[in-house]
Amino acid sequence: MTQDRKPDGEAPQDENKIVAERREKLHALRALGGAYPNDFRRADLAARLADEHGALDKAALEARRVEVAVGGRMMLKRVMGKASFATIQDGSGRIQIYVSNDITGEAEHETFKHWDLGDVIGVRGTLFKTNKGELTVNASELRLLAKALRPLPEKFHGLSDQEMRYRQRYVDLIVNPQVRDVFAARSRIVQSLRETLVAESYLEVETPMMQPIPGGAAAKPFTTHHNALDMQLFLRIAPELYLKRLVVGGIERVFEINRNFRNEGMSTRHNPEFTMLELYCAYEECAYMMDLTERLVRGAAQTACGGLAVSYQGKTIDFGGRFARLPIPEAIRKWGGPACATADLRDRAFLADQLDRRGVAYHAAQGWGSLQLMLFEAAAEKHLVDPTFMLDFPAEVSPLARRRDADPELTDRFELFIDTKEIANGFSELNDPEDQAERFGDQARKKEAGDQEAMYYDADYIRAMEYGLPPTAGAGIGIDRLVMLLTDSASIRDVILFPHMRPEG
Repeated sequence: MTQDRKPDGEAPQDENKIVAERREKLHALRALGGAYPNDFRRADLAARLADEHGALDKAALEARRVEVAVGGRMMLKRVMGKASFATIQDGSGRIQIYVSNDITGEAEHETFKHWDLGDVIGVRGTLFKTNKGELTVNASELRLLAKALRPLPEKFHGLSDQEMRYRQRYVDLIVNPQVRDVFAARSRIVQSLRETLVAESYLEVETPMMQPIPGGAAAKPFTTHHNALDMQLFLRIAPELYLKRLVVGGIERVFEINRNFRNEGMSTRHNPEFTMLELYCAYEECAYMMDLTERLVRGAAQTACGGLAVSYQGKTIDFGGRFARLPIPEAIRKWGGPACATADLRDRAFLADQLDRRGVAYHAAQGWGSLQLMLFEAAAEKHLVDPTFMLDFPAEVSPLARRRDADPELTDRFELFIDTKEIANGFSELNDPEDQAERFGDQARKKEAGDQEAMYYDADYIRAMEYGLPPTAGAGIGIDRLVMLLTDSASIRDVILFPHMRPEG
């Protein structure tokens, strides 16, 4: 049976009327003492039965007399007088059941006819194959385990229903089983990242999600209040400063798969709550961390996709070759137009003029480093489809990165872009406490001037650094964006089970 059928007598109606009718059925069950029983134990899964018995022909399967106990949600139903077919769905897949007066019993079959699509049922019986070769359970016993009071939607795809899919992910998972595949892939991706790091002697840790000072990134935090301590706290925007405290303490290879919170805009690439992998390694530098990031991303692609040529939104992205490495000024010269080809890209007046021409707003207090990064984002970022490490970030926009010895106005920092999305950010960590204190001070002045994303001054972190932070390399990888790429998902909401939404109504 391949066609979706509505149960007999359930024509399209107003949902409130359907819910009312189902509640009446539930009240009748309660009166009989049979509502929501918990004495049925499922022993078999649909996928496992298909794997073990699906290849047998009809006669061979009948000879085995395989007794099963399956349970799941009724998704399809076809009533044909003295016999009925239905399809139930469990967490592994679907299997057909056959209900008849002869085997199930006339009274039990008659009761079954009044059950609804969406009901959770248990079935005991014997496996057989229909004349069309479909693996089926010949039901000898039926149990209604959970009454579905709300009807499943007849159509649950397309742009008109996209918001409902995100809001009611529980329904999305029921009627669109392929959605489960995305989140199964997400789990495999995270596990791949974890296993790679553990194999290289990294220690997984947990750091505070509520912090007295938000740090580790330039972002506006969410605030909360601790009543017992009568103090303001912030949901973390990054775990970076806590992880580097651990490096000071001697945990020289450390990582955390963490939830971060940023009180910023929402888009297909941004959710206020998101997942990052952050990792730090003492006695290494930026080049090592680029190589490790490349291995992590390539391993995740192989795990999730079974290969390194990944299809994403109509494009094929090759994760197999060495990722390109491109300095920001070179990217601007390549894609910024003729005027940028020979210009001094540290000339603030030239950068400001180029931003003006593109309608990009900036502030008078921003130096050439900020403006150069903004010009890169406006002119070049959209061209970075294949995996590319961007290099040569100005110190002005990298308050936690180590200055380059040969050019202190730049830092040893990279960002990894794939399909125009920033996937990872890493650098040789700044480990000079006096330099860090000066940069924190600069950030604090920007915050006082109205920059809500500027960092706070973290005196305890400076104190930790004063005990001696070894030369260290660090990186952060955006799990959600990586999963988007490796599951061909257009929006970050497609890879987060419960994305943030405006309240209904």
